[in-house]
Amino acid sequence: MQDQKDFTPTLGLITTVSIIVGGVIGSGIFKKPASMASQLGSPELLIGIWVLAGVLTLFGALTNAEIAGMIPKTGGQYEFFRMMYGEFTAYLYGWSMFSVVQTASIASITFIFADSVHSIYPLPQLSPDLEAWSLHLPLIGSIFPLKDFGTKILTIVAILFLTFINYRGVSLGGTVQVMFTALKVLALLFIVGMAFLIGNGSMMNFSQDIILSNGTRAIPQDWSLISAMVMALSGAFWAYDGWNNITYIAGEVKNPSKTIPRGLFLGMMIIITVYVLINLAYLYILPIDAMSQSSLVAVDVVKGIFSSINPALASFATGFIAIAIMISTFGASNGTILVSSRVYYAMAKQGLFFRSMGNVHPTFKTPGNALIIQGIWSSVLVFSGTFDTLTDMLIFVSWIFYAMGAFGVFVLRKKMPNHPRPYKVWGYPFVPAIFVLFAIGFVLYTLYNDIAMYAEGTMPIINSVFGLVLVALGIPFYLYFRKQQFNTSSE
Repeated sequence: MQDQKDFTPTLGLITTVSIIVGGVIGSGIFKKPASMASQLGSPELLIGIWVLAGVLTLFGALTNAEIAGMIPKTGGQYEFFRMMYGEFTAYLYGWSMFSVVQTASIASITFIFADSVHSIYPLPQLSPDLEAWSLHLPLIGSIFPLKDFGTKILTIVAILFLTFINYRGVSLGGTVQVMFTALKVLALLFIVGMAFLIGNGSMMNFSQDIILSNGTRAIPQDWSLISAMVMALSGAFWAYDGWNNITYIAGEVKNPSKTIPRGLFLGMMIIITVYVLINLAYLYILPIDAMSQSSLVAVDVVKGIFSSINPALASFATGFIAIAIMISTFGASNGTILVSSRVYYAMAKQGLFFRSMGNVHPTFKTPGNALIIQGIWSSVLVFSGTFDTLTDMLIFVSWIFYAMGAFGVFVLRKKMPNHPRPYKVWGYPFVPAIFVLFAIGFVLYTLYNDIAMYAEGTMPIINSVFGLVLVALGIPFYLYFRKQQFNTSSE
């Protein structure tokens, strides 16, 4: 069983909030608004989707906060599922986090960091013939392990460096997180301030929809509008994802029963505020039709801000945004590396993963082996080049677990009615019920949409179904670990 004394609780409220904010804000807020603008065609709808996604995410965070206050154990969501639904469901959750969700997130976020470096300082590449070499994988397709070779090498170096930082101690990793979170929030607020103070924008942009060549508005109608809103919500949810990661390191947080609920609320309020402000700044500078055609909306907005002062400064925009994305993704990767390894540690402690991953470094008080193996597997996914594809497939599974996690509030209220609850979710039972119902609807619509796109021939595989297959691949490992548990207990 897990011994909470393995870890030293050193993280306070400020670090907790910075881990939440820093783990959520990555590259999505710089890139997603353009595609969302194209899908929706309306500035009011665009802002509305960011607010709706933020409120729904906040509902999920508040719901998880009650459970986190009840069960302040390292491993977080994994431990929650074990108490709610039993060992098998908890294992499948942990397996999903290790096999793709968290490790692929580390790989993809850090790759964006390295790609931003490449945009400023070109990294070495292999010959075109070597980079074109491909390997075909059944059900996935052809991958190009040597493509963007220099970017991938820097990605792996960054992953291993951040792994080393967090191997040396949670306080050091937390300090890095506080610093990079502050820098990324300041960079975003700098864009907001410059847009409204010196930008040559227009308030009219907040009410002007995209107009088609025939003079009609480009806002989708009827079921097309629902589909567009779901796709736009998917983009916003990707930008909001990572809000529950703080629960993984509950054993290293001071007074976790109170600090984690407070941190989740404060962190989500900061994120929602920053996201809405930055989108208002984007719209103030760029009309929605220009935003929808932008390849990287943040660059075009900064160009618009500084060109109004001096056209020569417009070239500064690309470098500024590249550095902002580097800071943002570096911090997000650090936060994900810091917290995710604790899930595999908790699984190993209970005999449901490789036992060496349950060891804690005697000096640094970190799950050193779990961090190392996580870093190695993330690096493998970098070279596979399939991490974005795999993450797209597993986001479907993530929302199944989000729904189950929120529904667990009702389960635990019935199963453990007298257990101390330092925090009770505001608006119970409506807040958790709204989140659960929305999550179920989102999952069902995603499955339906994937099948429809597959039937039309626009998708080579059914992403959501393949995601379930990847989760199911963990079942043979579960049977193996259960057999090992039985053999150990019978000795």
